[in-house]
Amino acid sequence: MRHGHVDYFSKEVLATRRTDMVPLTPLGREQATASGAALARVRFDRAICSGLPRTRETAERVLAANADAVHLTIEIDRDLEEIKGGHQTAKSRAELSARLTFEFDQAAKPGATMFGGEAFTDAFDRSRRAIERLLAQPDWHTTLVVAHEGVNRLLLGWMTGNGLNAIQSFEQDLACVNILDFDLVPRTGSAGTEIARSIIKAVNLTPYNYTKHGMNLTSLEAIFARQ
Repeated sequence: MRHGHVDYFSKEVLATRRTDMVPLTPLGREQATASGAALARVRFDRAICSGLPRTRETAERVLAANADAVHLTIEIDRDLEEIKGGHQTAKSRAELSARLTFEFDQAAKPGATMFGGEAFTDAFDRSRRAIERLLAQPDWHTTLVVAHEGVNRLLLGWMTGNGLNAIQSFEQDLACVNILDFDLVPRTGSAGTEIARSIIKAVNLTPYNYTKHGMNLTSLEAIFARQ
């Protein structure tokens, strides 16, 4: 999943300049609750988030709607944190939104970074490793993972086998649900398992608006448009 709606320009965030600590807005909580209702009958064995408040709160709301999952402890994997961008200045929120929206289109270029911050290749590797570590661990069948738009795009690109060349084609709306399925087989010549097949069974489902009616903006454009 991606976390629910946030306000990067709230008074609290602007005062602290800690965009990593931004919480869900009332709208974000509604979105997370709607996704929780849609997943209420899924039997989760584990729940993992990036550790940032917006992903933890989204995970908590999803689990709260699931009677079989309320006992789960939410685990943290910092490799699922959002791609770290460099410092950006813009004359307007619309300009900043436009820059953010098209930044993913450049990800496959050699040396490409998120606004001069983390290299897309580095973020791709760490997010992929997080899922590979999860898959290597025994005794679970279904896990809830709550992360971020950029990280989710990277993982979807990895699933297609096209890596960074594919990520610009995947939208990740707020509090969306993706369903990723892996077939694991014993590793040849050593202990453990390896991925025999990976399939994207569903992508960018938004239970609060399944048909995407009226959702003509990208999620980032919509966030900035509401400020």
